[in-house]
Amino acid sequence: MQSDSKREYAARRHQGATSIDSFDEENMSETDQNPSRVRELTHAINGRLVKGTSERFGDVFNPALGSVAARVPLASAAEVDAAVAAAKAAFPAWSETAPLKRARVMFKFKELLDRHHDELAELITREHGKVFSDAKGEVTRGMEVVEFACGIPNLLKTDFTDQIGGGIDNWNLRQPLGVVAGITPFNFPMMVPCWMFPMAIACGNTFVLKPSERDPSASIRLAELMKEAGLPDGVFNVVHGDKVAVDALLAHPDISAVSFVGSTPIAEYIHAEGTKHGKRVQALGGAKNHLVVMPDADLDQAVDALIGAAYGSAGERCMAISVAVAVGHIADELVERLTPRVKMLKIANGMDPTAEMGPLVTAAHRTKVSGYVDAGVKEGATLVVDGRHHEVAGHEKGFFLAGTLFDNVKTDMSIYRDEIFGPVLCVVRVPDFASAVELINRNEYANGVSCFTSDGGIARAFSRQIQIGMVGINVPIPVPMAWHSFGGWKRSLFGDHNAYGEEGVRFYTRYKSIMQRWPDSIAKGAEFTMPVAK
Repeated sequence: MQSDSKREYAARRHQGATSIDSFDEENMSETDQNPSRVRELTHAINGRLVKGTSERFGDVFNPALGSVAARVPLASAAEVDAAVAAAKAAFPAWSETAPLKRARVMFKFKELLDRHHDELAELITREHGKVFSDAKGEVTRGMEVVEFACGIPNLLKTDFTDQIGGGIDNWNLRQPLGVVAGITPFNFPMMVPCWMFPMAIACGNTFVLKPSERDPSASIRLAELMKEAGLPDGVFNVVHGDKVAVDALLAHPDISAVSFVGSTPIAEYIHAEGTKHGKRVQALGGAKNHLVVMPDADLDQAVDALIGAAYGSAGERCMAISVAVAVGHIADELVERLTPRVKMLKIANGMDPTAEMGPLVTAAHRTKVSGYVDAGVKEGATLVVDGRHHEVAGHEKGFFLAGTLFDNVKTDMSIYRDEIFGPVLCVVRVPDFASAVELINRNEYANGVSCFTSDGGIARAFSRQIQIGMVGINVPIPVPMAWHSFGGWKRSLFGDHNAYGEEGVRFYTRYKSIMQRWPDSIAKGAEFTMPVAK
């Protein structure tokens, strides 16, 4: 798993290596015509790239072309057990490694991520479909968590109290849990894994990652780079798979904790199954994020924000804005300004430098999103811009769907209730600020929300009254930075801890309190009363 230089890596791709690679468009077209060219991906277990043995595979597509780019092995329970066994064997030595030495591995890993930044972004674009500039932003946001993990010696510092009474000192420790697992979604194949394993490993745990089978290549490349950074074998492992692998991880007796990001139904399942088997679980679920546009808002800024937040990454973000809440008289003008902007979106292959939006991740997901548009029309919403049946010249087989805009959406419609996870923006009209707050607080999801206003009093009231985990004031996608923490409320988060930041340190460690005194300070005779400070 030793990584190559960029030139060597490019040569290895050209030769058809079975490790991670990303073919150019010409080669991808040839692959579509010649199935024998389709790559077979690997797991990464105990420091080695390992071929799958289950004889079950999933297709990995290039969504811009609609062609199969690779086959990913779907792990059996036995393969999951091998990864967990490797992590368990590595844990004793790694957990006793000084935090400073663990941090040095993270510093080296960060250096390698800098060096391979664009290569990772290209892998993401080829398998997910998001535009290259967006993929580069994803890599950067993942790297920021790695940078935060580099500070683990300071983050693991705890408290000491001298002489609490009777010659006794009291202090606390944060110690690693053991083997922990991460199950991650397709929409951020690099960033979301980096929310998990750098923090867990820096805290002294060992890790098994089950990435999405739809775009798995970035995770294997991360495993290669961790190996090159000097991480001991077995500390970080990657197994691909479907429900078989997920269930094996949730039930495995040697796994102490599970972190998950994905849809709410699966998050509920992960939390229920994991806790049933005695594990600590952090399960981040779905979202239905609203952006409130007040009558005093800067409308140019609000429209820019809605276009980027609703249609960036084709709406395949858990923090995407899917509902614009137009307050009062602003509604008509907001829709008038949004309409031409949605129609003008530049939709193309994500590697096209002019692209603003790429394809959806799979044909099945495109069909699902189109079905929601059909339902919105039937339920009586006003379809202002219809993104169905969109084709991109030269990519007619790609999984493209153009930006879609609905007006006059009601809260009982499926396009309002459900997380669509596509480029569909719904405009809901309300008479006043109080109605906007009430509307949002009634929603079962509570991941992110935004309010555009020029009124400081409205901004303060919104921040305090809204029942949502992450709030933006004139910020459309309020994703916290690496030294804060990410997570929603209600049915957007199951578990007691948010992701990364100091909350991540808490999730991946156990708190231990220690009280100590020495024989020369211990009074003779048994004490039968509750100890108190003297």
